[in-house]
Amino acid sequence: MAVRVGVLGATGAVGQRLIQLLDPHPDFEIAALTASESSAGKTYREAAKWRVDSPIPDDVADTTVTATDPDEVPDDVDLLFSSLPSSIGAEVEPPFCEAGYVVSSNSSNGRMDDDIPLVIPEVNADHIDLLEVQRDRRGWDGAMVKNPNCSTITFVPTLAALADYGLEKVHVSTLQAVSGAGYDGVSSMEIIDNAIPYIGSEEEKLETESRKLLGDFDGASLSLNGMAVSASCNRIPTIDGHLENVWVETAEDLTTDEAAAAMSEYPSLDLRSSPDPLIHVFDEPDRPQPRMDRTLGDGMAIAAGGLQESPFGLQFNCLAHNTIRGAAGASVLNGELLLENGYL
Repeated sequence: MAVRVGVLGATGAVGQRLIQLLDPHPDFEIAALTASESSAGKTYREAAKWRVDSPIPDDVADTTVTATDPDEVPDDVDLLFSSLPSSIGAEVEPPFCEAGYVVSSNSSNGRMDDDIPLVIPEVNADHIDLLEVQRDRRGWDGAMVKNPNCSTITFVPTLAALADYGLEKVHVSTLQAVSGAGYDGVSSMEIIDNAIPYIGSEEEKLETESRKLLGDFDGASLSLNGMAVSASCNRIPTIDGHLENVWVETAEDLTTDEAAAAMSEYPSLDLRSSPDPLIHVFDEPDRPQPRMDRTLGDGMAIAAGGLQESPFGLQFNCLAHNTIRGAAGASVLNGELLLENGYL
């Protein structure tokens, strides 16, 4: 029997992508859609300016949108996927957890809280049990799990594949697609024939979230990974797909062949949205490229290439689809992990 789920912030770009992924999902049934007060009471077709690259699902289009309030969501909904702006998420997500709902959230609020699991299932699935600490501490009947920032998701799986060599220093420079800023986030006059070498608060997210994701959880508390991470974040005029240039210094010697093997052999999970292979490693020096490689593994795979040795350690490029693997798909995958581990 499918788990009844809802989408908080259903009319936005990530909310629409969530609906695209959830509608055909065999384990989840969309039973509630929420948005702002201005959208409440309208059908989803009326409230959402549908921009996803597939038709709006018929059974969703006629669903009535409600306000984003625990009192407006049916009690038999077990799991909520949140794509709310972080300022709103910080206000409304905790009341949903207090009311008994489990929330799989893409919003950035609370990601670094020491009792909120920040999870990429293929990397740190065991961190999901931090929910027990969270419930004891906060007295919630529900729970909250977060997926990381879209640019963090892109390079952390490649680091996880190299962790046995001892991660010491990581430098990453991102080339991020405009969809990461939302539909109205970057104007055409800003980005066409241009690149913007600054994305507010993005560098800090890469530098802190990566250390939490690769940290150790002992069943009671989580310690951050000791590697040093520095990031430079740039917006470029691609629509989807974050491309990143990475330099990694390791405690043990690491050849390009060893790195390629570690990445290509890094295990996937037996979850519906986890691709196999998780990391696709290209031999070609000019791959991966956003337009050509962002949809690998139905948009859930990580692509890597350009592996070479440098004075600053191993150098390579990596790529992920930022609104699928980096946002909506990551939340859905965390929902599958919650179901697999008996939290629903």
